[in-house]
Amino acid sequence: MISTRLSSLRLAESICLLLILLFLSGCGQKPESTTITFAVGGAPAELDFWQVLIGEFQDRTGIKVDLLRQPTDTDLRRQGLITSLKAGRSDPDVFLMDVAWLGQFAASDWLEPLDTHNDLDLDVFFEKVLNLADRYQGHLIALPVYVDGGLLYYRQDLLNKYGFDKPPQTWSELLRYSLVIQKGERETNPDFYGFVWQGAQYEGLICNWLEYAGSNAGGIVFEDGRIILHTPANVQATQFMHALIHIHKVSPPNTYTEMKEEEARTFFQQGNALFERNWPYAWALHQSEDSPVRGKVGLAGLPHFSVGPSVSTLGGWHIGISKHSDAKQKSFEFMKFVLSFETQKRLALELSWNPGRRDVYTDQQVIAALPHFTRLRGVFENLRPRPNLPYYTLISQVLQRHLNAVLSGNSSATEALSAAEREAQTIVDRYAQ
Repeated sequence: MISTRLSSLRLAESICLLLILLFLSGCGQKPESTTITFAVGGAPAELDFWQVLIGEFQDRTGIKVDLLRQPTDTDLRRQGLITSLKAGRSDPDVFLMDVAWLGQFAASDWLEPLDTHNDLDLDVFFEKVLNLADRYQGHLIALPVYVDGGLLYYRQDLLNKYGFDKPPQTWSELLRYSLVIQKGERETNPDFYGFVWQGAQYEGLICNWLEYAGSNAGGIVFEDGRIILHTPANVQATQFMHALIHIHKVSPPNTYTEMKEEEARTFFQQGNALFERNWPYAWALHQSEDSPVRGKVGLAGLPHFSVGPSVSTLGGWHIGISKHSDAKQKSFEFMKFVLSFETQKRLALELSWNPGRRDVYTDQQVIAALPHFTRLRGVFENLRPRPNLPYYTLISQVLQRHLNAVLSGNSSATEALSAAEREAQTIVDRYAQ
């Protein structure tokens, strides 16, 4: 009787021990979640199309995807992601990021490295975009879904009217064309200007400045722990921006107070400007049925100074996977679907998005529907990103303030860049500690 009880007790103890071991082993490796959460913002039509794509992915793979609809406002989208990632939440698993966020997100160790996924064909993407924007400390941390870059829009009809056979290649040519045509057009339209661009105090000003400075062999330089802004090339480029408004007066006086993307786009589209610097989105709007400039607009790369190349600042949205995701493999499958030729082509045709893949720009169906894509591919081969730094937004805010002071006439280029360099260096030193 006692022997039977001992045997029963030992059996119970063995079963308990086995259950404990099974429990502990289960704690060591949690199974992947059956659902992934994809965070993306944008206009209602864009979000509706993402829902269509998600439905097709679910039917094809059996992987369930929840769409987390973010606001249209870029800053609100960024803050929403930061809140979740800082807290270490598993959702969202995969999300789109503005290219300017990549340095901060990567430095914070919020992004899952993509290097281990050998089935990624990286050759289809723009090489400079991958190497300069999507890699951080040697690791691939994101991939481009939507690529953006600064472009020069011009009135082809007016160039023809005044005897100019091609768009300007240099800034001096742009100035010369602007002075001639502005004078002629003001005889019937006193509100006509030669060139509109983004000079208000916001991130768009930095994108413009990097194009002027980069096309003069300048820009933001880091050397031995020092940030260098006050250089002859940068001073000359900044002085030229000021001169367009105050000396040559080919850019409107409200350039430094009001001109953002939509203000410049509307001004040009109303027939009040010869040249416009803007992003590719403006093309479709200029060609809309109610546009006064429909059929009159050409597209070119931005001009350059005599010593530098044409430069276009990289913009756009990149896809990444959260380091905290509990469905990383499924998220990667969804990422591959989003980056596939089929999906990228549909994003181009349905939303007029500029794909991160180069091969979409040579597809005959895409070119037939979006003929300006043939010009975009050449521009996108030479895109330059903003500095890939975790504290880039702080550097940008310093530069915005000082550059806008130059455009308003409240500071010289030398004074502004010297002051910006000093302030930016304190930020660099703080984060280097």
